[in-house]
Amino acid sequence: MNNITINDNYEDIIDHPHYQSKKRPHMSNRNRAAQFAPFAALTGYDDAIKETERLATERAEADQNSGLNSFS
Repeated sequence: MNNITINDNYEDIIDHPHYQSKKRPHMSNRNRAAQFAPFAALTGYDDAIKETERLATERAEADQNSGLNSFS
């Protein structure tokens, strides 16, 4: 049997130098952060929401001006 000891404190690697690829240049923090930046997964979704909001606001204002109350 192998006598492998599991070390929870990472003592076997704690003093190793940080790995740097020799093939790829180091990525800047700005470029690295950009990989995790939010993005629009649904193209046009924000525009559709804004248009729905605009139409609802127009309708509510029209109802208010005409004396109608759509909440009763």
